[in-house]
Amino acid sequence: MNGMVKIGLLPRIIIGIAVGIGVGYVAPMWVARICATFNAVFGQFLGFLIPLIIVGFVAPAIADLGKRAGGMLLFTAALAYAATFIAGVSSYFTGAWLFPSMISPEAMPAAVADAAVEITPYFSMDIPALMPVMTALVFAFMLGLGAAYVKGSALRRGINEFRSIVAMTINKAIIPLLPVYIFGIFLNMTVAGQVTTILMAFIKIIVVIFVLHVLILVVQYCVAACFARKNPFKMLWEMMPAYFTALGTQSSAATIPVTLRQAVRMGVSEDVAGFVVPLCATIHMSGSTLKIVACALALMIMQGLPYDGGMFCHFIAMLGVTIIAAPGIPGGAIMASLGLLSSILGFSDAQNALMIALYISMDSFGTACNVTGDGALAAIVDRFYGNKKM
Repeated sequence: MNGMVKIGLLPRIIIGIAVGIGVGYVAPMWVARICATFNAVFGQFLGFLIPLIIVGFVAPAIADLGKRAGGMLLFTAALAYAATFIAGVSSYFTGAWLFPSMISPEAMPAAVADAAVEITPYFSMDIPALMPVMTALVFAFMLGLGAAYVKGSALRRGINEFRSIVAMTINKAIIPLLPVYIFGIFLNMTVAGQVTTILMAFIKIIVVIFVLHVLILVVQYCVAACFARKNPFKMLWEMMPAYFTALGTQSSAATIPVTLRQAVRMGVSEDVAGFVVPLCATIHMSGSTLKIVACALALMIMQGLPYDGGMFCHFIAMLGVTIIAAPGIPGGAIMASLGLLSSILGFSDAQNALMIALYISMDSFGTACNVTGDGALAAIVDRFYGNKKM
């Protein structure tokens, strides 16, 4: 049916939140229990899938990096990881400074966070994961490095096909059902009487994250300008077409042609830009990390949960590796991070669902921050490798 209008994920999430809140004010308990039952089963399936997402995303990405190993690759990968880590740490310290005065610790008490348990499901289904999150991450590294350095193509084809299976599962099962899952979470929170306070806190978080995105880009281009010896704001202005393209496409990969063109116009040599921009579209995730860290910290403050810099540094360090290669999947970064949210920060299924809703509501801005920052990294790499053969 060519005349049908396809609704994107973000509008469906927004509709799910709005309808969940509206129905929550009038729904009888049996409706809430049906939603709680669906959320319990879906949450179990999502938990089962998390280690598989990590293996499916990370192993092929490590294999690609290892196969093209070289000085420029290692320098670019280290630079991208450093930029991602710094963005995450900056997000944490900014949130730790601002959020306690903006968010009441009583905004979402633990009982509301586990609303699906408070409203008893009709039944539940236990679907244990095949392996813990850290085991999956180590296994992904082993497979990826093995595929890169062992002669033969069978293992390489196998992990690439497994990535396709995981991506298809996300696209065909998880993504279509996410709005229903979010609907159930917000319906249960409405029944618990906490939704208004939570939404007001979400709005404040979104504003802070948007400002942080702008500041991170300014800092990245000020650093790049020191190497390129150019005006950082002129460099940033030159990359604005890539920024606005990413806002529309919500995809780092789809924005590569524009990012590449603007990086060359900014003064980066074509050889360096042609290598760095496609690579960083996969491994540089400053905007995504910034969002995930800020949202996670805000939710912990809402619940009055303990947190500290060491915990979040551990989380950010692992996140910078876990979410590589996630840009090819809608909401891939938050999907890949769910295991770390649970294992390191102790998030429940309901809290993970709130993270998904928060993340996807700002997905365009995070992607735009990622790809625009790729231009700054390309300028730095060009300073060292621009006159050398790749």
